[in-house]
Amino acid sequence: MNAGTTKTVLPAVAMTAVSMVLTLAVVVMWLGTAMPWPVALVVGLGIDGGWLATLAYERRLAAQGDHSNAVTGVGWSFGFIAAGVLIAHALTAEASAGAWLAVAWLPIAAKALWLVHGLWERTALTPNALGAIRGIQQEARDEAAVARARLRAEATTEETRLTAVTQAGARVARVQAKTAQTLSRAWSTLETARDGEDTGRALTSVTNRVTPDVTPRWQLPVWGPTEPVTAFTLDVAPALTDEALDVLVDEIRHSETPALSYREMATRFRASGHSASEVRLRAAWKRVA
Repeated sequence: MNAGTTKTVLPAVAMTAVSMVLTLAVVVMWLGTAMPWPVALVVGLGIDGGWLATLAYERRLAAQGDHSNAVTGVGWSFGFIAAGVLIAHALTAEASAGAWLAVAWLPIAAKALWLVHGLWERTALTPNALGAIRGIQQEARDEAAVARARLRAEATTEETRLTAVTQAGARVARVQAKTAQTLSRAWSTLETARDGEDTGRALTSVTNRVTPDVTPRWQLPVWGPTEPVTAFTLDVAPALTDEALDVLVDEIRHSETPALSYREMATRFRASGHSASEVRLRAAWKRVA
């Protein structure tokens, strides 16, 4: 009998012994006045003996892994009979009726303790099984703790990354806003210069005429991404005629679909080894485009 079983069987045995002694004493004292005391003793021993016999048979069936409702019912009947004897004696006693009534529940309590002991035995596990269960539970707790730590670490890392990205984005936004503000002021200055009457005449006087007797309007430069260009050099003697330059510009422009922009065309024109001034190249672009 292991320590766990002892914790439940000892209270049940003690409660049963006390209940049998009380039942025998009450039967002898109560019935001894109406019949000879040996007869009362036999009656008391009969009640206790029947209760003990059914209890022993129940324990034998439990040890075999079996159960009998009939035997259990008989055992509870003896328990109720013993409790009834104690209650009847308490109600008819002239002295200490409350004390006898207070112990009248002991037979029922003893049967309940034996029921608890039976349930304990049916659910009891060996030390090996309990050790395996504890190991499984500890492993599950370890895995849960590792998973929580991993999630917290990933959350902290993601928070740090988002903070860094947000700060970098804020810096980029501030730089872009400052650049846009500077370009806006410069563009406004150019627009004012172009729209000014005296400034407009001065600027248009230095531009080339596309059509005879017509003064072209000075256009603002394109505001967008810029690309580094080679140092501007004046063509002493154009390597290409206007017709050959037009043909070459048109071929480069239509080398892809859709047609290339002027900046892309100019980049490929110079990358292919050709040479022409920016003025002549833009004039050729306007003619073919």
